[in-house]
Amino acid sequence: MIKSTEIDTIKEEKTYSICTLVTDLDEYKYMLESFENAGFNTSNSEFIYIDNSKSNKYDAYIGLNKCLNTATGKYIILCHQDILLKYDNEQTLNECIKEVTKIDDTWAILANAGYKDFNNIVLRITDPWGENRNFGPFPSKVVSIDENFILVKNSANLTLSKGINGFHLYGTDLCLISDILGYSTYVIDFHLYHKSAGNANQNFYENKIRFIKHYQNVLTTKLIRTPVTGLFLSSSSALNYLCNIKLCYSLKKRFDKFFEYLRQYL
Repeated sequence: MIKSTEIDTIKEEKTYSICTLVTDLDEYKYMLESFENAGFNTSNSEFIYIDNSKSNKYDAYIGLNKCLNTATGKYIILCHQDILLKYDNEQTLNECIKEVTKIDDTWAILANAGYKDFNNIVLRITDPWGENRNFGPFPSKVVSIDENFILVKNSANLTLSKGINGFHLYGTDLCLISDILGYSTYVIDFHLYHKSAGNANQNFYENKIRFIKHYQNVLTTKLIRTPVTGLFLSSSSALNYLCNIKLCYSLKKRFDKFFEYLRQYL
C-alpha cells in the first residue's frame, strides 16, 4: 500500500545549506574552517559546492540553481569562496533572521550588502575598501544585493533566470524574482570578511547587457488571453484599468475580425 505524507509534516534536514562555486579548493577550505569556528557544523548545516577548480563547468546561474533546487536546509546560503566568518557567528545570524521575521514574515532573501534605492547603500562588511564598514540602519529593505553572502528562505522556492548566464548580477536577479513572487529582501547586521573588492571586467559588462535584454523582454507590456478572460498587463495603473474593462476587449475583438476580413479579401 502506498504511504503518503501530509505536506505540513515534512521537515528540512538541516537549518542551513551552505552552497559555493569553487575555483580554488584551498581557499574554500579556509572558508569552511571559518564557518565551523562560527558554529556552522554537520549537525545544523550541509555544505555543498560546485567544483569549478579545473574549468568553469557551471556558471553562477546554472550552478547555483542546482543548489537552490537540491538543498534541503531551511535556509540556503549562497556565498563566495573568499569570505571568512571572522566576526559574527551562527547565533548572530539566527538573531538576525528572527528580527527580520518579526518585522516582515514575507521576506525571502537576506544579505550583508545592497541598495535601498538608486542612491542609498546598506552595508555590513570588512573588505579591501575598508574595515568594519557599517552603513545602516539594520535591517533595511532593499531592491538589490551583493553576491558575497546571500541567505534564501528555502520555502520561497526561488530560482535564478535562465538565459542570462555568467557570474554577475545573480543577486539582483534573485531580488527581482522574489519581488515578482510577492517576497521581500533585507540587508542585515551580519559582519564578515570578504577578501575581494570586486572586479567589473569585460565579462561583467557583457553579463550586464544580457541581464538588461532578459528583463527588457520579461517586463514589456503584454496583452494576454486566457481560457477564461483577457488580461492587459503594464506598469501603469491607469492603462491597466482602462484596458481591462469589457468595452476594450469587445472593441479589440471587432478590430481583429475587421483586419482578418481585410487580409482575406483585399
